[in-house]
Amino acid sequence: MTARPLVTVFGSLHYDIMVDSPDRPRKGETLAGSAWFPKCGGKGGNQAVAAARAGVPAAMIGAVGDDDFGRALVANLDRRGVDRSHVRTLGSAGSGMSVAIFDADGDYGAVIVSGANLSLGEADVAAAADLLARTGVLVLQNEVPDAANAAIAAAARAAGGRVLLNAAPARPLSDALQRQVDILVVNAVEAADVSGREVAGPSDALAVAAELAGRFPHVVVTLGGDGLVYAGADKAPYALPAIPVRLASTHGAGDEFIGVLAAGLAQGKGIRVALEAANAAAAKLVATPESER
Repeated sequence: MTARPLVTVFGSLHYDIMVDSPDRPRKGETLAGSAWFPKCGGKGGNQAVAAARAGVPAAMIGAVGDDDFGRALVANLDRRGVDRSHVRTLGSAGSGMSVAIFDADGDYGAVIVSGANLSLGEADVAAAADLLARTGVLVLQNEVPDAANAAIAAAARAAGGRVLLNAAPARPLSDALQRQVDILVVNAVEAADVSGREVAGPSDALAVAAELAGRFPHVVVTLGGDGLVYAGADKAPYALPAIPVRLASTHGAGDEFIGVLAAGLAQGKGIRVALEAANAAAAKLVATPESER
């Protein structure tokens, strides 16, 4: 198949408030943080930026509010070279946002408020027909409505593209969406949610990936410091180790992985080559301080 090197991301845009803290607070606890800063994100926005940074044309389909957060989000897409002509501005809902709290080890927890992201639906799919006709890989996540994901996935496949679902955060997936997914990417928690089986380590992940390959043509389970595993309907399962780096921050590593993987596939690279590039990109990102990204 001739490569169609356009990655289109249908999904979330969040204005993130990042907080540095000695730890993540327990229920009822107040901690003194050391710093905070804003960052443009959302899984969708991050993945589109990562694909563009990997050297392929990238486009974003999404929604923001008519507010300062929304204006910052679209300006960031412009700066990063992402086509945002299909990002709507709503007067009826605020922009999506999140608060992420980083502990001293560079790990984090976050709370998101979806806002305008929940408005995505059939009208956005219809408006993007021209974009989908040029799309090699459509990237989806679980931060927008499942029905909207299912609708655009069906439209993308009908137009000749492939669909990559990053099933994060974990939630039930409709049969309508699952039928349209070519590449499923999940972490250990999400793999357990989709499969109904515990994923306690690489051996469990390999078994679960092989099982899920009966439902999806390609399955990737990411395991952080334990690397990743892959299984395909017509390929033997295998593992790729993590690349050793000095950890600065894990925030955004999964999105970087997804964007670079989608870029490689859209360029016509084989799945293993694309996975190796995505693995390397994620390792580089986690070794880079937030202030230098």
